[in-house]
Amino acid sequence: MNRIDLDGRVAIITGGAGGIGLATLERFAASGAKSVIWDLDEKLIGEAAARFPGTTGLRVDVTDEDAVRRAAAETFAQHGKIDILVNAAGVTNPRTLVVEYSLALWRKMIDINLTGTFLCSREVVPFMQKVDYGRVVNLGSVSGKEGNPFSSGYSASKAAVHSLTKSLGKELAKTGIRVNAVAPAIIATKNLFHDMPEEMRNLWVSRVPMGRPGQPEEVAAMIAWLASEDCSFSTGGIFDISGGRATY
Repeated sequence: MNRIDLDGRVAIITGGAGGIGLATLERFAASGAKSVIWDLDEKLIGEAAARFPGTTGLRVDVTDEDAVRRAAAETFAQHGKIDILVNAAGVTNPRTLVVEYSLALWRKMIDINLTGTFLCSREVVPFMQKVDYGRVVNLGSVSGKEGNPFSSGYSASKAAVHSLTKSLGKELAKTGIRVNAVAPAIIATKNLFHDMPEEMRNLWVSRVPMGRPGQPEEVAAMIAWLASEDCSFSTGGIFDISGGRATY
């Protein structure tokens, strides 16, 4: 593993207790960053923090405006700065036709995937502006590029995350803050991949030219670079990590 230099950096990782967020936490720890996990599951937060020295965690509902504001202030007060924000908290939906999609499920997709990313960015970026430095990395999806059938709410929420990334990146382009997103295809996380029926797993993998799912560690490697000082002339970008499925 190449060691990307994040020495001395303070990172917030939403959804950092599992999946891609946890893989990112591990990568950041190996790169010298101190991370603060924002997640809902206190047990998993504790287990993840115990694995990596210097890691702390807060129970945060990213859809709760007041909770996000308090967590941002607490994180800044504890560390004196916030250098990196990784918006990895997210959910996906069961296979559902648009005409059968409930409003409650639609709102859940938008609230967590999009509004959560918006709120965390809105509350954290001002702390980055204090020192004119920061890196924001959002979790998009190939679904947000292509619009997957039976996944309208998830696809729409991730397409909106891509647009939010572009808007915020352009707003901050003349500062020292960079805002980018990654767009994975199927990634071999427990909830999203390993718990799928075999027929579903085979279907998603068949759409990947490389013929295999991505690994959380591969996504984390790209996130780590986007979170580093080396990512200096890229902002508002959506970086493909789909095994060749989507390359635009």
